[in-house]
Amino acid sequence: MRFDAKPLPGGIGAEVTGLDLDRPLDDATVRALNDVWLEHAIVLFRGMGTSNERHLRLSRAFGELEVHPIESIRLEGAPEIIRLAQKADDTDQMTYRFAGEEIVGRIPYHTDLVYTTTPNRGAILRMVEKPAVGGETGWIDTAAAYDALDDATKARIDGLEARFDFVWNLEEMRFGKPEGVTLVDQGSVPYPEFPDVAHPIVWVHPLSGRKSLSLSTVHLIDVVGLPREEGDPILERLVEHTLGGRFDYVHDWEEGDMVLWDNWRTMHTALGAPPGHDRVVHRTTMKGEHQTGRLL
Repeated sequence: MRFDAKPLPGGIGAEVTGLDLDRPLDDATVRALNDVWLEHAIVLFRGMGTSNERHLRLSRAFGELEVHPIESIRLEGAPEIIRLAQKADDTDQMTYRFAGEEIVGRIPYHTDLVYTTTPNRGAILRMVEKPAVGGETGWIDTAAAYDALDDATKARIDGLEARFDFVWNLEEMRFGKPEGVTLVDQGSVPYPEFPDVAHPIVWVHPLSGRKSLSLSTVHLIDVVGLPREEGDPILERLVEHTLGGRFDYVHDWEEGDMVLWDNWRTMHTALGAPPGHDRVVHRTTMKGEHQTGRLL
Protein backbone atom coordinates (compact mmCIF):
# COMPACT_ATOMS: atom_id res chain seq x y z
CA MET A 1 0.00 0.00 0.00
CA ARG A 2 1.41 3.36 -1.00
CA PHE A 3 1.30 6.59 1.00
CA ASP A 4 3.18 9.87 1.05
CA ALA A 5 4.87 11.68 3.94
CA LYS A 6 5.93 15.31 3.96
CA PRO A 7 7.29 17.60 6.71
CA LEU A 8 4.77 19.68 8.63
CA PRO A 9 5.06 23.50 8.49
CA GLY A 10 8.02 24.61 10.56
CA GLY A 11 9.90 21.36 10.00
CA ILE A 12 8.71 19.58 13.16
CA GLY A 13 6.81 16.36 12.48
CA ALA A 14 5.34 14.97 9.27
CA GLU A 15 1.97 14.52 7.59
CA VAL A 16 0.97 11.23 6.00
CA THR A 17 -1.43 11.33 3.04
CA GLY A 18 -2.84 8.72 0.69
CA LEU A 19 -3.18 5.97 3.32
CA ASP A 20 -6.23 3.71 2.99
CA LEU A 21 -7.40 2.76 6.48
CA ASP A 22 -10.47 0.89 5.24
CA ARG A 23 -8.25 -2.08 4.41
CA PRO A 24 -5.80 -4.06 6.54
CA LEU A 25 -2.27 -2.65 6.49
CA ASP A 26 0.28 -5.04 4.99
CA ASP A 27 3.64 -5.66 6.65
CA ALA A 28 5.56 -3.41 4.26
CA THR A 29 3.20 -0.50 4.96
CA VAL A 30 3.47 -1.05 8.72
CA ARG A 31 7.27 -0.99 8.50
CA ALA A 32 7.21 2.16 6.37
CA LEU A 33 4.83 3.92 8.78
CA ASN A 34 7.04 3.03 11.72
CA ASP A 35 10.05 4.41 9.85
CA VAL A 36 8.20 7.73 9.42
CA TRP A 37 7.29 7.74 13.12
CA LEU A 38 10.84 7.01 14.21
CA GLU A 39 12.23 9.75 11.97
CA HIS A 40 9.70 12.50 12.69
CA ALA A 41 8.22 11.63 16.15
CA ILE A 42 4.98 13.57 15.44
CA VAL A 43 2.80 12.33 12.57
CA LEU A 44 -0.48 13.88 11.37
CA PHE A 45 -3.17 11.84 9.61
CA ARG A 46 -5.53 14.59 8.52
CA GLY A 47 -9.20 13.61 8.29
CA MET A 48 -8.52 9.85 8.39
CA GLY A 49 -10.09 9.20 11.81
CA THR A 50 -13.69 8.79 10.70
CA SER A 51 -14.40 5.65 12.73
CA ASN A 52 -13.23 3.62 15.69
CA GLU A 53 -12.19 0.85 13.30
CA ARG A 54 -9.86 3.19 11.39
CA HIS A 55 -8.42 4.54 14.64
CA LEU A 56 -7.68 1.05 15.93
CA ARG A 57 -6.28 -0.22 12.63
CA LEU A 58 -3.80 2.63 12.52
CA SER A 59 -2.91 2.37 16.21
CA ARG A 60 -2.15 -1.35 16.07
CA ALA A 61 0.45 -0.70 13.39
CA PHE A 62 2.64 0.93 16.06
CA GLY A 63 2.63 -1.67 18.81
CA GLU A 64 0.59 -3.33 21.52
CA LEU A 65 -2.14 -1.10 22.91
CA GLU A 66 -2.86 -0.44 26.57
CA VAL A 67 -6.31 -0.86 28.06
CA HIS A 68 -6.91 2.02 30.47
CA PRO A 69 -7.49 0.94 34.09
CA ILE A 70 -10.51 3.27 34.48
CA GLU A 71 -13.34 1.33 32.88
CA SER A 72 -15.75 4.28 32.75
CA ILE A 73 -13.75 6.12 30.05
CA ARG A 74 -13.25 3.08 27.81
CA LEU A 75 -15.40 2.87 24.70
CA GLU A 76 -17.93 0.05 24.77
CA GLY A 77 -16.87 -2.55 22.25
CA ALA A 78 -13.45 -0.92 21.79
CA PRO A 79 -11.75 -0.99 25.22
CA GLU A 80 -8.38 0.09 23.81
CA ILE A 81 -9.91 3.52 23.03
CA ILE A 82 -10.62 5.99 25.80
CA ARG A 83 -13.03 8.91 25.50
CA LEU A 84 -11.90 12.24 26.96
CA ALA A 85 -14.74 14.73 27.02
CA GLN A 86 -15.29 18.35 28.01
CA LYS A 87 -19.03 19.05 27.83
CA ALA A 88 -20.69 22.45 27.96
CA ASP A 89 -23.15 21.42 30.69
CA ASP A 90 -20.55 19.73 32.93
CA THR A 91 -20.19 21.65 36.19
CA ASP A 92 -17.61 19.26 37.69
CA GLN A 93 -14.45 20.10 35.73
CA MET A 94 -10.99 21.24 36.75
CA THR A 95 -10.89 24.91 35.77
CA TYR A 96 -8.02 27.40 35.84
CA ARG A 97 -7.78 31.10 35.17
CA PHE A 98 -5.05 32.18 32.74
CA ALA A 99 -4.53 35.90 32.15
CA GLY A 100 -8.03 36.55 33.48
CA GLU A 101 -9.73 33.92 31.29
CA GLU A 102 -11.18 30.69 32.65
CA ILE A 103 -10.00 27.59 30.77
CA VAL A 104 -10.98 23.93 31.09
CA GLY A 105 -8.67 21.12 30.05
CA ARG A 106 -5.39 22.97 29.79
CA ILE A 107 -2.28 20.92 30.58
CA PRO A 108 1.14 22.53 30.02
CA TYR A 109 3.94 20.68 28.27
CA HIS A 110 4.57 17.21 29.67
CA THR A 111 5.63 13.68 28.79
CA ASP A 112 3.12 10.96 29.64
CA LEU A 113 3.94 8.87 32.72
CA VAL A 114 7.32 10.54 33.29
CA TYR A 115 6.44 10.28 36.99
CA THR A 116 6.86 6.49 36.62
CA THR A 117 9.93 4.46 35.69
CA THR A 118 8.48 3.24 32.38
CA PRO A 119 6.70 5.88 30.27
CA ASN A 120 4.43 4.63 27.48
CA ARG A 121 5.80 4.36 23.93
CA GLY A 122 3.35 6.73 22.28
CA ALA A 123 -0.29 7.54 21.54
CA ILE A 124 -2.76 8.55 18.86
CA LEU A 125 -5.25 11.32 19.58
CA ARG A 126 -8.34 11.68 17.39
CA MET A 127 -10.67 14.67 17.30
CA VAL A 128 -14.29 13.54 17.49
CA GLU A 129 -16.06 16.78 18.47
CA LYS A 130 -14.18 20.06 17.96
CA PRO A 131 -14.98 23.01 20.25
CA ALA A 132 -16.04 26.27 18.65
CA VAL A 133 -13.21 28.04 20.50
CA GLY A 134 -9.77 26.73 21.44
CA GLY A 135 -8.96 23.06 21.92
CA GLU A 136 -5.59 23.00 20.14
CA THR A 137 -2.83 20.54 21.02
CA GLY A 138 0.90 21.22 20.77
CA TRP A 139 3.95 18.98 20.59
CA ILE A 140 7.67 19.67 21.06
CA ASP A 141 10.40 17.59 19.42
CA THR A 142 12.81 17.31 22.33
CA ALA A 143 15.47 15.66 20.15
CA ALA A 144 15.57 18.76 17.96
CA ALA A 145 15.81 20.84 21.14
CA TYR A 146 18.77 18.77 22.34
CA ASP A 147 20.52 18.98 18.96
CA ALA A 148 20.32 22.79 19.09
CA LEU A 149 22.16 23.06 22.43
CA ASP A 150 25.74 24.30 22.44
CA ASP A 151 28.49 21.80 23.18
CA ALA A 152 29.24 23.24 26.63
CA THR A 153 25.63 22.76 27.75
CA LYS A 154 25.53 19.23 26.36
CA ALA A 155 28.66 18.41 28.35
CA ARG A 156 27.26 20.01 31.52
CA ILE A 157 24.03 17.99 31.52
CA ASP A 158 25.56 14.69 30.42
CA GLY A 159 24.95 12.16 33.20
CA LEU A 160 22.65 14.40 35.25
CA GLU A 161 19.26 13.18 36.43
CA ALA A 162 16.11 15.18 37.09
CA ARG A 163 13.54 14.36 39.75
CA PHE A 164 9.89 14.13 38.70
CA ASP A 165 6.74 13.96 40.80
CA PHE A 166 3.03 13.67 39.97
CA VAL A 167 1.88 17.31 40.07
CA TRP A 168 -1.83 17.80 39.36
CA ASN A 169 -2.17 21.43 40.52
CA LEU A 170 -0.55 23.75 37.98
CA GLU A 171 -0.04 26.38 40.69
CA GLU A 172 2.63 24.06 42.13
CA MET A 173 4.70 23.74 38.92
CA ARG A 174 8.32 24.76 39.45
CA PHE A 175 9.35 25.21 35.80
CA GLY A 176 7.46 26.50 32.78
CA LYS A 177 4.43 27.49 34.84
CA PRO A 178 1.97 29.65 32.88
CA GLU A 179 2.09 33.21 34.15
CA GLY A 180 -0.66 34.09 36.61
CA VAL A 181 -2.26 30.64 36.63
CA THR A 182 -4.92 30.27 39.34
CA LEU A 183 -6.93 27.18 40.24
CA VAL A 184 -10.64 28.07 40.12
CA ASP A 185 -12.29 24.66 40.56
CA GLN A 186 -10.51 21.39 41.33
CA GLY A 187 -13.49 19.21 40.41
CA SER A 188 -14.11 15.92 42.20
CA VAL A 189 -11.73 13.60 40.30
CA PRO A 190 -9.42 11.81 42.79
CA TYR A 191 -5.70 11.95 42.05
CA PRO A 192 -3.33 9.05 42.73
CA GLU A 193 -0.02 9.34 44.53
CA PHE A 194 3.28 8.22 43.05
CA PRO A 195 6.78 7.97 44.55
CA ASP A 196 9.40 10.36 43.19
CA VAL A 197 11.28 9.14 40.13
CA ALA A 198 14.65 10.10 38.62
CA HIS A 199 15.18 10.16 34.84
CA PRO A 200 18.30 11.16 32.92
CA ILE A 201 17.95 14.73 31.65
CA VAL A 202 19.29 13.40 28.36
CA TRP A 203 17.30 10.42 27.15
CA VAL A 204 18.75 8.08 24.53
CA HIS A 205 16.01 6.66 22.32
CA PRO A 206 16.22 2.84 22.54
CA LEU A 207 15.33 2.38 18.86
CA SER A 208 16.96 5.29 17.04
CA GLY A 209 19.80 6.11 19.45
CA ARG A 210 18.94 9.83 19.22
CA LYS A 211 19.38 11.97 22.29
CA SER A 212 16.56 14.18 23.56
CA LEU A 213 15.75 16.29 26.60
CA SER A 214 13.56 14.84 29.36
CA LEU A 215 11.96 17.89 30.99
CA SER A 216 8.17 17.30 31.32
CA THR A 217 7.58 20.74 32.81
CA VAL A 218 4.39 19.87 34.74
CA HIS A 219 6.26 17.26 36.78
CA LEU A 220 9.83 18.59 36.84
CA ILE A 221 11.10 19.18 40.40
CA ASP A 222 14.90 19.55 40.55
CA VAL A 223 18.28 18.05 39.61
CA VAL A 224 19.16 14.94 41.59
CA GLY A 225 22.24 15.43 43.74
CA LEU A 226 22.61 19.19 43.22
CA PRO A 227 21.48 21.95 45.56
CA ARG A 228 18.63 23.91 44.02
CA GLU A 229 20.71 27.08 43.79
CA GLU A 230 22.98 25.16 41.41
CA GLY A 231 20.51 22.85 39.67
CA ASP A 232 17.55 25.20 39.17
CA PRO A 233 19.42 27.58 36.80
CA ILE A 234 20.35 24.58 34.62
CA LEU A 235 16.73 23.47 34.36
CA GLU A 236 15.46 27.02 33.86
CA ARG A 237 17.80 27.51 30.88
CA LEU A 238 16.84 24.16 29.37
CA VAL A 239 13.10 24.80 29.76
CA GLU A 240 13.36 28.31 28.31
CA HIS A 241 15.35 26.95 25.36
CA THR A 242 12.94 24.06 24.71
CA LEU A 243 9.70 26.06 25.12
CA GLY A 244 10.91 28.97 23.00
CA GLY A 245 8.78 28.04 19.98
CA ARG A 246 11.53 26.75 17.69
CA PHE A 247 10.78 23.07 18.18
CA ASP A 248 7.00 22.89 18.45
CA TYR A 249 4.06 22.02 16.25
CA VAL A 250 0.62 23.24 17.38
CA HIS A 251 -2.33 21.55 15.69
CA ASP A 252 -5.59 23.36 15.02
CA TRP A 253 -7.89 20.37 14.85
CA GLU A 254 -10.61 19.42 12.43
CA GLU A 255 -12.93 16.57 13.25
CA GLY A 256 -11.47 13.29 12.03
CA ASP A 257 -7.84 14.36 12.41
CA MET A 258 -5.48 11.95 14.16
CA VAL A 259 -2.01 12.73 15.52
CA LEU A 260 0.53 10.10 16.53
CA TRP A 261 3.43 10.99 18.79
CA ASP A 262 6.56 9.33 20.15
CA ASN A 263 6.38 9.74 23.93
CA TRP A 264 10.08 8.91 24.21
CA ARG A 265 11.01 11.97 22.14
CA THR A 266 8.34 14.61 22.67
CA MET A 267 6.38 16.70 25.13
CA HIS A 268 2.81 17.73 24.44
CA THR A 269 0.33 20.29 25.72
CA ALA A 270 -3.45 20.61 25.69
CA LEU A 271 -4.33 24.29 25.38
CA GLY A 272 -7.88 23.82 26.66
CA ALA A 273 -11.05 25.75 25.92
CA PRO A 274 -13.34 28.15 27.78
CA PRO A 275 -16.16 26.60 29.83
CA GLY A 276 -19.38 26.11 27.91
CA HIS A 277 -17.87 24.37 24.89
CA ASP A 278 -18.00 20.72 23.88
CA ARG A 279 -14.74 18.92 23.08
CA VAL A 280 -14.50 15.15 22.67
CA VAL A 281 -11.35 13.25 21.73
CA HIS A 282 -10.56 9.57 21.53
CA ARG A 283 -7.13 8.21 22.39
CA THR A 284 -5.19 5.00 22.04
CA THR A 285 -1.88 4.39 23.84
CA MET A 286 1.04 2.14 22.85
CA LYS A 287 2.62 0.29 25.74
CA GLY A 288 6.14 1.12 26.85
CA GLU A 289 8.48 -1.65 27.92
CA HIS A 290 11.68 0.40 28.09
CA GLN A 291 12.57 1.53 31.61
CA THR A 292 14.09 5.00 31.54
CA GLY A 293 13.92 5.98 35.20
CA ARG A 294 14.44 4.74 38.74
CA LEU A 295 12.51 5.15 41.95
CA LEU A 296 13.94 7.53 44.51
